[in-house]
Amino acid sequence: SDRVTITLADGVADVRLNRPDRKNALDAEGFAAIRAAIDDLAAMPGLRCVVLSGAGGDFCAGIDLAMLSGGHVPDLMARSHGPANALQQAAWGWRTLPVPVIAAINGVALGAGFQIALAADIRIAAPDARLSVMEARWGLVPDLGGMALYRGVVRDDVMRDLTYSGRVIAAAEAVALGVVTRIAADPLAEAMALARMIADNSPRAVRAAKRLFNEPADQDAGAILIAESDEQQMLLAGPDHAETLLAAREGRRPTFVD
Repeated sequence: SDRVTITLADGVADVRLNRPDRKNALDAEGFAAIRAAIDDLAAMPGLRCVVLSGAGGDFCAGIDLAMLSGGHVPDLMARSHGPANALQQAAWGWRTLPVPVIAAINGVALGAGFQIALAADIRIAAPDARLSVMEARWGLVPDLGGMALYRGVVRDDVMRDLTYSGRVIAAAEAVALGVVTRIAADPLAEAMALARMIADNSPRAVRAAKRLFNEPADQDAGAILIAESDEQQMLLAGPDHAETLLAAREGRRPTFVD
């Protein structure tokens, strides 16, 4: 499907939601395209970082309401993607992708678009970006994984405020509330520059770090410390460690391979 485009260069995937005439609102085809893109990225050799944005000046305006009124909603109780259903995977899949995901937010990120942005590791927004949970306006709750994705990202009372009210927030308030990482005049250029910086580091170390960050936020400290030690032990036994030591002796920056 052309609803999601992927361009890979030097380990960085430039991924764009591509329905600009509808502000990248998601219908059944859009959801399927996102799931397929996530599967393709997960299997892509040499991938080190993903930048996710929307074509045409908007990130994502949420679910196309015509999809809801047309009876095209799949069985929400069916767990088709591990713990997630088919709709939830469009957001949850970015969190579980093994490499970092950076969301570059222009225009609006509303409803489902807000939840997809929450799934990213880092969110960079334009100064005039507008974000909202918004589902309560349509008699719904955030159900693309938003209730799981916000934990460890946004304070509980902040998410309750945004969810109960459905109010739209500007980028500056989003940063103050912890919803957005930072503001940039050109969020896509900023995200691509950061992605290239990430891609220059050890892909094994970066993937290990993401696995650690994805450990449940309410897990006890002992379990987290064990997970940290396990990842570090594997890295110390891997090829990156030998290259790092050699580079240090030679006074150069290490060169990492996949």
